Amino acid sequence: MIIRGGFNVYPRELEEVLMAHPAVSLVAVIGVPHPSHGEEIKAVVVKKADDSTTEAELAAWGKTQFAGYKYPRIVEFVDTLPMTATGKILKRELS
Repeated sequence: MIIRGGFNVYPRELEEVLMAHPAVSLVAVIGVPHPSHGEEIKAVVVKKADDSTTEAELAAWGKTQFAGYKYPRIVEFVDTLPMTATGKILKRELS
């Protein structure tokens, strides 16, 4: 659970909605330290091949899908996410 400005945000809920975006192949939502809110929401995304969507466009799309305190303000595109041998995403290795 991510606590942003006193609100509880559940990463799984955000991941399920972000996976519905046509550019997203895989996503992990994590909390990163923020000086005034405690934690900020960050989406680490593996894009589908040959997609031209930018981080700003995906963040703007998320803003339309979630409550004001829930949408990921930080979006980072990566080539792969760290995973265990069984395919579970290792969120503790993301930052």
